[in-house]
Amino acid sequence: MLHTQTTWLTSPASTKYHLNKEGGLLEHSIGVAETLQQLRAALAPEISEESCVIVGLFHDIGKIGMPGKPYYLPELKDGMPTGAYTINRDIVAMGLSLRSLYLVSQYIPLSDAEAQAIAYHDGMYVPEGRSVAHKEEPLLLLLHWGDMWTASVRERK
Repeated sequence: MLHTQTTWLTSPASTKYHLNKEGGLLEHSIGVAETLQQLRAALAPEISEESCVIVGLFHDIGKIGMPGKPYYLPELKDGMPTGAYTINRDIVAMGLSLRSLYLVSQYIPLSDAEAQAIAYHDGMYVPEGRSVAHKEEPLLLLLHWGDMWTASVRERK
């Protein structure tokens, strides 16, 4: 359903920070899953590859919005797309990580560690991250580092 009823395959990863282009979210998600596998192998081989793939691919899935209601809309000027994106004001307000957790959990049963990783992957960059400070599961730390490394280093070529 995600690929047929949502903008998962075409959404940008952001409005302006990284991969703000058509298909940027999918590109970012695959990159995070790949980075997570490398981090897992080096730092925490006891964490399952499957968990890394799940949280890597779906940590930002909230950026698609909801079925039939995209989160990002092409920005228009004089009725023509500018190449930039804006946030859909008609979508129900919900934090992106919470929306990601909501959407993923409808299709994939998640472990507690996977749910924590998706819900708090932005770490201390958002106020919600403070609620699990110093109580992060290793998977959450790997996802946070993998997401940051992918967006800040791998995608800035």
